[in-house]
Amino acid sequence: MGIYEELQARGLIAQVTDEEQIRELVNNGKATFYIGFDCTADSLHVGHFMALCLMKRLQMAGNKPIALIGGGTTMIGDPSGRNDMRKMLTKEDIDHNAECFKRQMERFIEFGEGKAMMLNNADWLMNLNYIELLREVGACFSVNNMLRAKCYEQRMEKGLSFLEFNYMIMQSYDFYHMFQTVGCNMQFGGDDQWSNMLGGTELIRRKLGKDAHAMTITLLTDSQGNKMGKTAGNAVWLDPNKTSPFEFYQYWRNVGDADVLKCIRMLTFLPLEQIDEMADWEGAKLNEAKDILAYELTKLVHGEEEAEKARQAARALFGGGANAQDMPTTELTGDDLGSGEINVLNLLVRCGLCASKGEARRLVQQGGITVGDKKVDSIDASFGCQEFTGDGLIIRKGKKVFHRAVLI
Repeated sequence: MGIYEELQARGLIAQVTDEEQIRELVNNGKATFYIGFDCTADSLHVGHFMALCLMKRLQMAGNKPIALIGGGTTMIGDPSGRNDMRKMLTKEDIDHNAECFKRQMERFIEFGEGKAMMLNNADWLMNLNYIELLREVGACFSVNNMLRAKCYEQRMEKGLSFLEFNYMIMQSYDFYHMFQTVGCNMQFGGDDQWSNMLGGTELIRRKLGKDAHAMTITLLTDSQGNKMGKTAGNAVWLDPNKTSPFEFYQYWRNVGDADVLKCIRMLTFLPLEQIDEMADWEGAKLNEAKDILAYELTKLVHGEEEAEKARQAARALFGGGANAQDMPTTELTGDDLGSGEINVLNLLVRCGLCASKGEARRLVQQGGITVGDKKVDSIDASFGCQEFTGDGLIIRKGKKVFHRAVLI
């Protein structure tokens, strides 16, 4: 089985252009492909995870990845899948976020001479002359076709800014530029990016002729990845300072029964034969599959030692022998306690277990919070300094989310 067939078997490929050419290039290690990452935060999250794993798989098969940092396109903002306009970031914010992305990507992809490349589209987009761009590129795009694109669909009802309308042209120009300068012959991205990506393929063919072999593959990345990228209103980050290895492990350990084998197939590097043997697992065996998923992905992102620590901490928690030191922890100060105690709603928000006091109120009223070994049954419950002694205050949200609050 070639790598292209393996991607198909893992359920990763959604749509392609020029399938036979793509199959030949990918299976023979001749693809130079890019995936773009806009720098909208200072960490990648699990919504990017599938793309990083894909780049690793293809590099292992001899293909050359280009990790394209969107220093330029982030200045505009991708409207895909958005109900409103993205927050405008400063150039300094974008540059900082780009540096954070680079460090995280190096855990997955091998960069260097003759290996993977890391480029930043600010290097060419920021220098474009607007009139020249309109003449060279704008003439290749039909506004009618652009307005039918899926990436603009949601925004048309609520209002699409002219700034965002240009995003497709910028993304298309990226592929056109890299095709000519670094031999990039293929682009990968999420299924919701299909219209944007086709724009790049068509731009190359219109400008350079129909024999210009520029190809596009979209994956079930963003539709599934963005679903994976957020939980309980909070992003699951790859940065251990934003999402601890334990929290990362627990996120994957708690995936739904219907999704666990899909995630193992799409995201882990376990052999397909081993995964196929799990197809009829149920009950306790399905929980074992979730443990395998959580361990394998935590190992990929945080290393084997952290994955093992997270696994042991999780087993201790659910076996009744919790090691509080391995739990995600929030440090409180005297200012947090004010007059000597902290209300449960403020505590939940301060620990990041709820996004707002309103959410915290509903959770307490529904019986979803336990502190120590007692269920919290009142929104007026408060906790004083003396209750933070020893290992601190152990908070449980629902059945599976544990958190520790300590007083420093």
